Amino acid sequence: MEKRIFAAGAEELSLLGFGSMRLPQRSEDPTDIDEALATRMFDYAIENGVNYFDTAYPYHRGESERFVGRTLSRHPRDSYHLASKMPTWLVKSEADLERIFNEQLEKCRVDYFDFYLAHNLNVDYYDILRRTGIYEFMSRKKKEGKIRHLGFSFHDRPELLTRIVEEHEWDFAQIQLNYLDWELQNAARQYEILTDHGLPVVVMEPVRGGTLATLSESACQILRAADPSASPASWAIRFAASLPNVMTVLSGMSNMEQVQDNVATMNAFFPLTEREREVIAEALHAFKLASTIPCTGCRYCMDCPAGVDIPGVFATYNQYCINKNAIAFETGYDVLGAEHQASHCVNCKACLPKCPQHIAIPDRLREIDQTAKKLFSQT
Repeated sequence: MEKRIFAAGAEELSLLGFGSMRLPQRSEDPTDIDEALATRMFDYAIENGVNYFDTAYPYHRGESERFVGRTLSRHPRDSYHLASKMPTWLVKSEADLERIFNEQLEKCRVDYFDFYLAHNLNVDYYDILRRTGIYEFMSRKKKEGKIRHLGFSFHDRPELLTRIVEEHEWDFAQIQLNYLDWELQNAARQYEILTDHGLPVVVMEPVRGGTLATLSESACQILRAADPSASPASWAIRFAASLPNVMTVLSGMSNMEQVQDNVATMNAFFPLTEREREVIAEALHAFKLASTIPCTGCRYCMDCPAGVDIPGVFATYNQYCINKNAIAFETGYDVLGAEHQASHCVNCKACLPKCPQHIAIPDRLREIDQTAKKLFSQT
C-alpha cells in the first residue's frame, strides 16, 4: 500500500483511507449496518495495508462509531490511525463538548484519537466554533494526549478557509476534492490555500458520493478507451492521490468490490500523466452534458420536515439524466413512495443551510417534480 509521511508526527499513513459514512446496510435504515460484511471489508483493507479509518458522531445516525470501535478493537491499537469529529452544530455549552467527546471515546473503544476534527466547518458552524470554545476544548484534549493531531473538515468558500487556517493553529485539514469539484467548488483554490499554509490535506468525496464511479456511458467510453482495465472510480481516486500535499484519500466504501478496487489502485499507485489528465478532462466534459444535480448523498439535509427523501429523489433523477430511461425513472421514483417524492416539498428551505454542496434544493425539487409529471404522463 502506498504510504505518505505525516510530517507533524512522522507517522506513515496509507494513501487510501477507509471512510465510514457509507457502510453496507441490511435495510434502508442507516443504523442497520451489515456488520458481518463491513467487518470483512475492514479486515481486507487492514490486511492490504490500509491504516487510516475515519468516522464521525452522526454517521449512520450514531452507529458508525460503535461499529468502528467494535471492529478495530480486534486489532492492535498501534496498527491503525483513527479519526473522528466534533459535531459543531450540536454544541451549546462546555458540558456538551465533554459529554460528546467522552461518548465518542467510549463508542470507539479507544483512549485517544489519532486525528480529531471540528466537523463540517462552514460560515455558520465556524461561528459556533468561535462562540462556544470548541477549538479551545480540542486544544486542551490535545495537550492531555486524548487527541494526537487536530484538524477540521470544510465545506464552504476559499475566503472562509483562509480565515480558519490563519485564526487558529491546525495540524491538517479535510476538504472535498475530486476532478468535478476541482473547478465546480473551487477545490483547486482550497488545496492551494492549505498547501501554502503547510497543512496536509485529507481528501473526502474523491468519487463524489459515487457519482464519478457511475458516469454517463459517453464519459465511461472515453475512460475505457484510454485504459480498458481501469474502473471509473480508480481514475477519480488517482486524481486526488496524485496531488503531493494529499495525506490520505478517504473512500466511503459500501461493498467488498469497492474495497478491492481501491486497494488495487493504491497498491499499484502511480500519479496521473499529463495525457491521463487530458482524458479525465474529456470524460468530465462528456459527463457534464448530462446535467446531473451535484448531490453526494451525504444526507445532511435530512430529515426533511415535509418528508421528502431529498437524496433519494436526486439520485433517481440523476440516473435518468445519465441514461434517459423514463420507464426506469418512473419505477425508481415509485419505489421512494409517494409521500417522499419531490411534489411534497413546501419550500420551507430548512435544507439549504445544511447542504455542503450549496444546492438550491427546493428549486431543484420543483424542477424534478415538473419533469416527472411531464414524463410519466407520456409513459
